[in-house]
Amino acid sequence: MSRRSRLLAALAVLPLAACTGSPSPSPSSSGPAPSVAAKPALKLVAFDSCAQLEKELRAAAKKYGGGPAAVDDLRAVPEAARGAGVPAEKSYSGTNVHEAGADEPDIVKTDGRRIVTVTGGVLKVVDAATRTQTGRLDLGIEAFGEPKLLLSGDHALVLGDGGPSYLKDAARIQRPFRGRSEVLLVDLSGTPRLLSRYRGDGSLVDARQTGSVARVVLSSTPQIDAWLPTWEITTGSDRATGRLDCSQVHKPETFTGAAMLRVLTFDLNANSLSDGSPVAMVADGDAVYATPASLYIANNQGMAFRRFDGAGRDTEIYRFTLPPAGKPAYVASGKVPGTLLNQYSMSEWDGHLRVATTDPDTQSSAVRVLRETSGKLTEVGAATGLGKGERIYSVRFIGARGYVVTFRQTDPLYSLDLADPAKPRVTGELKINGYSAHLQPVGENRLVGIGQEATAEGRPLGTQVSLFDVSDPASPRRLDQHVVANAFSEAEADPHAVLWWPATSLLVIPVSDVRADGPLALHVSGDQLRQESRIAMAGPVRRSLVIGDVLWSLSDSGMLASRLSTLDRIAWVATR
Repeated sequence: MSRRSRLLAALAVLPLAACTGSPSPSPSSSGPAPSVAAKPALKLVAFDSCAQLEKELRAAAKKYGGGPAAVDDLRAVPEAARGAGVPAEKSYSGTNVHEAGADEPDIVKTDGRRIVTVTGGVLKVVDAATRTQTGRLDLGIEAFGEPKLLLSGDHALVLGDGGPSYLKDAARIQRPFRGRSEVLLVDLSGTPRLLSRYRGDGSLVDARQTGSVARVVLSSTPQIDAWLPTWEITTGSDRATGRLDCSQVHKPETFTGAAMLRVLTFDLNANSLSDGSPVAMVADGDAVYATPASLYIANNQGMAFRRFDGAGRDTEIYRFTLPPAGKPAYVASGKVPGTLLNQYSMSEWDGHLRVATTDPDTQSSAVRVLRETSGKLTEVGAATGLGKGERIYSVRFIGARGYVVTFRQTDPLYSLDLADPAKPRVTGELKINGYSAHLQPVGENRLVGIGQEATAEGRPLGTQVSLFDVSDPASPRRLDQHVVANAFSEAEADPHAVLWWPATSLLVIPVSDVRADGPLALHVSGDQLRQESRIAMAGPVRRSLVIGDVLWSLSDSGMLASRLSTLDRIAWVATR
């Protein structure tokens, strides 16, 4: 699923209490990176006054024309969960996420008793035991793209994207609610009912949930008549409005843009929404990565277009710590050369951040290791020269190891040793036709790659699933492959669509081709991928999940319940 291209902007900020002027050849590994690759850390300062903030925003808007020079899709595609997915003691599957303990919004959630979905602006609830729809709520939301949801106890948080800010005044395009993203708190304890609605200027970048607390990231472009973003909160008959205070807005020392980034905090266990206690920064953000304790936002500005000032394509990264409750705290920032593929290009491990990037000019990739020192994310080592003439198609970091797939005509799968942060190194390489757009761990020393098979010239032939043995870092091997000719899987673009159920070693992905739509179910058995079924469904399947001994497959028109052991059909639940 594509992301919005962003207006070029400068970087992030630490929220303070007042506007003050106080500062706040073959792939190689070379140990500490050469000085040419190292980027200066980003020093954050406050605005001297509200008047200074408006003056600089006006100047930036005038310089850049109030919108992007070019529009392109940012392939900020989330990849799948670390390790085995859900804990073994759970009898149901959760959303396929990057890091355990940091849940991600999706179109379907379950707590093992009920299945909650949101499609077409309508929230629906299905009881897993009776296999009937028990609730429906028209949310009155007009999102740019699909609304997503998070779940905690008897409450759901629905996120609607207000759309890219550059669409606000575009001819014949009316942005929903004047480009205001929405956050809705819904009670599921009985008949679903809306508890509270937050509407705020800007587009939805992403969100993460730890426990019952969600952090929602919004990006907005200041307009001539509204330099600072506003919001409104409706709870029952009560309505409150507000505007971001200039004392909460900060900037880097070098100010080059006019976008504004906000991180909002909401507790799903509350009975109403607040203003989100915004953490605000004059910056843009395209990719969000989080662990239960850290939140990273990357300003991947080079992905869509070049900077107007002629500077190179770099990625700026900001780290926030996440308390169990309350708003995040900014702690460090840094910059790396090149651009990210998506959030899975970042990984925090053992006090370091690993980042995989591609230089769009040289078409060469690298993995860099950053360490936080005195508020700076500083590069301590790099493995460079990956996939010369190619770009990154997927990344996976697992503990002290990393795996990077690059592609142009063939698919090199690189294996990296990251145990020594100062000396990351490429240990092995496997060249095969086609590529993997997503890498899924499926047990110790096993990876599944989901992508496209291709000819030797790089022409796609259809969806392919590959099983890799990565037990020998020097020699990754493909053990087996399954191909569906002339097909495409949503899992290639959105790995939330991947189901990995370790209890029975079952992998399920949606597949669409000219003949049929439906989930493709494969068992990972030893060194083989054994096809169990291609379950037929009416309309494209979107997601699959497990509750007890039942496999549920979701389409826009309903849910199919199948017996997990045999995949025989049990029931069809039409959602309306």
